[in-house]
Amino acid sequence: MERPSALVACVLMLPLLGACAGNAIQTRPAASGQEKSAAADYPTVERAVAGCAEGEPAFDCDRRAILAMAGNYLVRFNFDETVVLQPGYERRAPKRSGAFEQVVLVEDAGRRISLQHILVMGDKVTKHWRQDWVYEAAQHWVYVGGQRFEARARNAETIPGTWTQLVYEVNDAPRYAGDGKWNHRYGVSTWTSERSWRPLPRREYTTRDDYQLINAENRHTIGPQGWTHEQDNTKVVRKEQGKDTVLVREFGFNEYRRIEGFDFGAAETYWRDTAEFWARIRARWDSEFNADGSLRLSVRPGDEAFNKAILETADDYRKDPRFEAYQARLDDIFRRFVNVGHTASLSR
Repeated sequence: MERPSALVACVLMLPLLGACAGNAIQTRPAASGQEKSAAADYPTVERAVAGCAEGEPAFDCDRRAILAMAGNYLVRFNFDETVVLQPGYERRAPKRSGAFEQVVLVEDAGRRISLQHILVMGDKVTKHWRQDWVYEAAQHWVYVGGQRFEARARNAETIPGTWTQLVYEVNDAPRYAGDGKWNHRYGVSTWTSERSWRPLPRREYTTRDDYQLINAENRHTIGPQGWTHEQDNTKVVRKEQGKDTVLVREFGFNEYRRIEGFDFGAAETYWRDTAEFWARIRARWDSEFNADGSLRLSVRPGDEAFNKAILETADDYRKDPRFEAYQARLDDIFRRFVNVGHTASLSR
């Protein structure tokens, strides 16, 4: 996705400037009014940064850390290929980008929390990724390659105390999942996942096709200025026949720094106008997946047609919020891109 060059330059210079275009970075954590209104006992960021008090249930500390990721941010996305693992491979240039992003609390059901990311560029917004957190999930979907996702039961011995993070695409399609525990030692809250498979990210599949999978470990840390998302990625070549071949390692560092003075009104308006639409889309994905416990996307690398079709339908819904008016269109979209040959209705 193209982003304004001035914004990218601002984000890259953040360590030197400390602020962008008059928008102050919050060097001390503060919970916004929006966060506090999400739930009566919504945690302050100060408490999340403090980790876990002596004698406090770990579950409560975990929830507080997850909920602290909601808010308004200036984000930097940094990806660097590091260790070359195949002869003749040349590292690709580092990738740097940035954006203003609002993270909205969609659902807090105690053992399940859902956070929606929304990019803001002036008066334009883009629905970004979603992260759902599930406590002690007995099973969940995983990516197995070839644009296929399957439900997998977890080893019962590994479940206690873990949170599963489920990450979704801009069109709410599944993307990757990971299991791990929160660690609150030393007054810092950090979640680290086990290694898991994921498809190529959008920053890659629109420009290259020399590898097919990423094997990754994620780490989320709640800090005094916001939170960070670290990724230890290994890019893997998978052919139709034969074993996987590792290509290169990559380190990703995404920093979400809380910001004051930037107008996130466009994101708030977008979510208010489309929240019900996306709730129905999430229900559609559940229906598709529950049909036989798996799903396959018919999407070629670099093809944004599926994302574009869903996002444009959401834009039309903002103008005329009668969901039934888009039922046939959405059925056709899913028929073309999901579980080809199998259909499921949003109305079910």
